[in-house]
Amino acid sequence: MDRNPSTTIPLSTVKATTPGVPEPQEPVAQPTPLKRVVSGAALKELLAGGSSSQPKTPTKESGEFRDYTHYELPRDLVTIKNTVIMHLTATFLRTPANIDSAHAYLASAFSVRDRLLQRWNLTNEYHTRINAKRIYYMSLEFLIGRTFDNALLALSLRDEYSKALGEVGFNLEDIIDEERDAALGNGGLGRLAACYVDSMACSNYPGWGYGLRYKYGMFQQQIINGYQVEAPDCWLDSPNPWEFPRPDVTYPVKFYGHLVHDPENEHRFKWESNVVYDAMAFDVPVPGYGTKSVGNIRLWSCKTNHLFDLNKFNSGDYQGATGGQVAAQILTDVLYPNDNTNEGKELRLRQEYLFCSATLQDIIARFKLTGKPWSELPDLVAIQLNDTHPTLGVPELMRILIDDEGLEWDDAWDIITRTFAFTNHTILPEAMEKWPVPMLDKILPRHMGIIYDINLFFLQSVEKKYPNDRDLLRRISIIEESNPQQVRMAFLACVGSHRVNGVAAIHSDIIKQSIFSDFVKIQGEDKFVNKTNGVSPRRWMNECNPDMSSLITEVVGDRSWVNDLTKVKLIEAKANDEEFRERWWAAKQKNKDRLAEYILTTTGIKVNPNALFDVQVKRIHEYKRQFMNILSVIYRYHQLKQMSAEDRQKALHRVCIFAGKAASGYWVAKQVIKLINSVAEVVNNDEEIGDLLKVVFIPDYSVTAAEYIIPASDISQHISTAGTEASGTSNMKFCLNGGIILGTVDGANIEIGEEIGEDQIFFFGCLAHEVEDFRHYLRFHQPKPDEALQTAFDTIQAGTFGEAHIFQPLIDSIMRGGDVYLLSVDFPSYIQAHEAVEEAYRNHDEWITKSILSVARMAKFSSDRSIQEYAEEVWNIEPFPVDSSKV
Repeated sequence: MDRNPSTTIPLSTVKATTPGVPEPQEPVAQPTPLKRVVSGAALKELLAGGSSSQPKTPTKESGEFRDYTHYELPRDLVTIKNTVIMHLTATFLRTPANIDSAHAYLASAFSVRDRLLQRWNLTNEYHTRINAKRIYYMSLEFLIGRTFDNALLALSLRDEYSKALGEVGFNLEDIIDEERDAALGNGGLGRLAACYVDSMACSNYPGWGYGLRYKYGMFQQQIINGYQVEAPDCWLDSPNPWEFPRPDVTYPVKFYGHLVHDPENEHRFKWESNVVYDAMAFDVPVPGYGTKSVGNIRLWSCKTNHLFDLNKFNSGDYQGATGGQVAAQILTDVLYPNDNTNEGKELRLRQEYLFCSATLQDIIARFKLTGKPWSELPDLVAIQLNDTHPTLGVPELMRILIDDEGLEWDDAWDIITRTFAFTNHTILPEAMEKWPVPMLDKILPRHMGIIYDINLFFLQSVEKKYPNDRDLLRRISIIEESNPQQVRMAFLACVGSHRVNGVAAIHSDIIKQSIFSDFVKIQGEDKFVNKTNGVSPRRWMNECNPDMSSLITEVVGDRSWVNDLTKVKLIEAKANDEEFRERWWAAKQKNKDRLAEYILTTTGIKVNPNALFDVQVKRIHEYKRQFMNILSVIYRYHQLKQMSAEDRQKALHRVCIFAGKAASGYWVAKQVIKLINSVAEVVNNDEEIGDLLKVVFIPDYSVTAAEYIIPASDISQHISTAGTEASGTSNMKFCLNGGIILGTVDGANIEIGEEIGEDQIFFFGCLAHEVEDFRHYLRFHQPKPDEALQTAFDTIQAGTFGEAHIFQPLIDSIMRGGDVYLLSVDFPSYIQAHEAVEEAYRNHDEWITKSILSVARMAKFSSDRSIQEYAEEVWNIEPFPVDSSKV
């Protein structure tokens, strides 16, 4: 069918300027930075009228150089120690007189990086030579955690480095603790992306992750007077051994400006703008365990040197001289800048486009090296959109194919819909990303026009199939007819992708029945599939829980289970073996001792490691219901206070552990953090209660903190309102480490229960199909709270935890705000579930059995299984194991 894209789309014709920076007067354009050439052949070429803009390549290949790139460094103790000492002296200018653990870490990390770099080059050279189809996983977050220990385990060099560092005078564990977490993500979305890139490498799939290199992360969470206070996370203050700056990989990214028709084709446009930033690549290698394959995460950061205005500087306008640099730098300063203001929204939109544009330009540049026609792009490239943040990649690739490469609309759109796939992660309305049309038209005028046309052609095709159904067209339109109009990014991603998946069975069913129900009807049910999330057993068992991992290795007979989690099933036969059970619980107790020490160090709170460790660690949000958890703690505290001294002696000791960040603009979530800390201040200092109950909020939750917390849990809470949690992955991590779940029938909890058996999980609460009926009832009625819930409210309102008015809005959200997340509905069964947990925990033998069986039956929730399903059913890619003989 012939396509006739709109030629009357709204265009921004006002000359754009850098936001917040006055327009330059004289000169209008900055001089182009010159490449300095001093002498030699390059100077002769330049004088002869040639070009010297590109660096020269070798006139012949060096066999020694090539051999070295394919040569694995020796793994003996002497070589390892010498490489560490070499970096200490030559890279960091240390001597035996001024060495410290920080520089010992850096030197050790650089020596490990040398080994990874050789495998990284080998992997990419091989994949390029065979023209392997690659998966590009686009995610605004990659919560990768610390790399050093993970790399040592992947290279099977942990013992060797421990001995080498010991001979230099350091303990390996102390060196590992010197590394800071990379501040490149916040929650489950970013950790999932990190697990998936890890699984791609370990499973030998050619794949890269793409994201942004945030200078300050989201924020460093500090707790001051019980409140969350955000501070910049300056994780790049020290050298980062795990990234490779790539100044040779740089792409221009435009903003604002106006459009000019292509004189040779009225359906193509030239985008002119004086706001152009350069996105520069930083590569982060991801080592594969048990393979020589090394994956990669390519992160983008803005180059700012050429934006310095020397003319303004020389005239004394120092602030104006750096205005362009500041405007560019802030694009990659902070993850998820607060968008409560219009400026914050614009910053987020520009941030997302910088990410998408640089990524697509890089993918296209790599594809062009193959010499293949454009029609074969989907045969060599698969792009996965991890949530809606990368959705601007759809119109950006259309822009490149139509305006830059000269393709016709139908040909370009066919390529788009065979290349992209989309993962939806939520059904919450506030998480459904939308952009105001006027804002998008101002910042990205060409993309707004392309989105209009995508929507027009899509609606025309639907109207032919379902004539006279205007309400259907309104419901499925990418452009929401509100004031102002909004671009619905989830719909754009859905229309532009050949597959759309949810991340747990219940979640995939819900999105097909709700937000995408019309699309299922129009495009067919086969387009919408489920891909249940998974977690990496390398990070979330082998690395964070070494003692339990050693037990599994003994039973399996080797460490092959780390890449094949189905083999962990073998430990089920040991569930009644007394020696195995004793060693299993000893490993769990050691982890609890370690966490107790970590809590003391980070919070100053001393807890009893023999108590039941009750954990809820995740992003603070109303639907995750940390408020309900702390209300149950308040109720428990009240009950303990009412007991006689004799009855208290019979009570089970419990440590309630919370951690997680609230978004900087999310007032309600931040008030929940304040309540948790206020309760902790009272409970932990109540001498009458003592060790019977402790409440801990661990600040600045991170991957490293999780590696302490998760292996130590007895019970972990995953208590979102039914139907609101897409999947969750922390539930998988806790179970994989022998913890028991207390949770709602929601997300991946359901599938975990099916796999491990409902005897190993404590379910409570209403079901997803009941939620809307309860909400409807609570919207028009105000039933009296359950006695336990009312007791918790009364305790707060009595001023037990400080000024009651501070927390009254939280109570009002339940009693007068419709109780959207059904705390009052689920609270009675929640308290009953806690009582069932206590009864089971008192039966020590039964609890150990639950713990062993939970781990033994968790094979389904390996990210390796998830990636294999994506590879076979969505991306159509093959694994290609790498070894030096193949290159």
